[in-house]
Amino acid sequence: MSSPITSTSSLPIREQPIQQVGLLKAVEDSYGGVKVDVEEPMDSDVYVPLLRASMSQWRHQGVKGVWIKLPIKLANLVEPTVKEGFRYHHAESDYLMLVYWIPETPDTLPANASHTVGIGAFVINDNREVLVVQEKNGAFRDKDVWKFPTGVANQGEDICTAAIREVKEETDIDTEFVEILAFSQTHMNFCGKSDLFFVCMLRPLSFDISKQDSEIKAAQWMPTEEYMAQPYINKHESFKNVAKICSSKSRNHYSGLCSVPTMSSSGKKSYTYFNKLQL
Repeated sequence: MSSPITSTSSLPIREQPIQQVGLLKAVEDSYGGVKVDVEEPMDSDVYVPLLRASMSQWRHQGVKGVWIKLPIKLANLVEPTVKEGFRYHHAESDYLMLVYWIPETPDTLPANASHTVGIGAFVINDNREVLVVQEKNGAFRDKDVWKFPTGVANQGEDICTAAIREVKEETDIDTEFVEILAFSQTHMNFCGKSDLFFVCMLRPLSFDISKQDSEIKAAQWMPTEEYMAQPYINKHESFKNVAKICSSKSRNHYSGLCSVPTMSSSGKKSYTYFNKLQL
C-alpha cells in the first residue's frame, strides 16, 4: 500500500509579518530643514534603522538640511550618525550637533559661530584715576603691565552686563555701564575663532578694591597719565589707540555709544548701541 501524500497546496499560507520601522521625531525649521533632538537612550541597532527610514522620508518630502542633536549621554550614537554621512557642526559641554545636506545643490547650512566677544573695562573715578590690574596668568603674566580689567562675554550675556561682571569679579568694584568707546576685530584667536573686543566705559559705584586672588596679581587706581606712559602701552598700537580714546573721553572730548534696551522682531530682549549726540 502506498503512503498517503498530503498536498501542501491545501495548507493555508502563513504570511510573514511586515516589520514597521518608525521615524525619528523631527521639527521643521524656517529654512526647509528639520531638527531632531534625540533624548531617549537607545542602541545603535535600533537608532540606525530609524535614521535611515527618516532620511528616506525627508528626501521624498524635499527636506534640505537635517540637524541632529545628540546629548552627551548618547555619545554611543555619534559614530553611527557619522557613518550615515553626517558631519560635526558644533559642540557644547552637554551635546554635539551633527548636520546633513540632502539636495544635490551647494550646501547652504550656516557655519558654526565664528566669533567670541571680549570686553575691556575703562573705569575712571572723579580724580581721573583708572582701575587697572596685573594678571597672574595668560599673555600678561610676569610682564609688569597694568591693564584694564578684561574678559569674555558668556553665552546669552549682553556686552554691558559682561563688562560690569568682569570688573566685579576681578576687583570687587561695583559699576554702572556708560558707553562703548571703541571696538576691534581680530582673527585666529582661541580655537581658531575671530574675536570682537569692545572697550566699555563704566562709572564706579564703589572704590575699595578686593582683587580676585585666583587670576589677579595686583589691582589699583592709577593716574590716567601714569597708565598712558607705560612702555608696553606706547609700544603696541592697539593699546596706544585705546588709551588715547579713553584719555579724550576723560576730558569730555569724545562721545561713544550708549545702550538702549530694545526688543527684537522675534520678541527677544536686546540692546541697541548708538551715539546719542548724532540724533
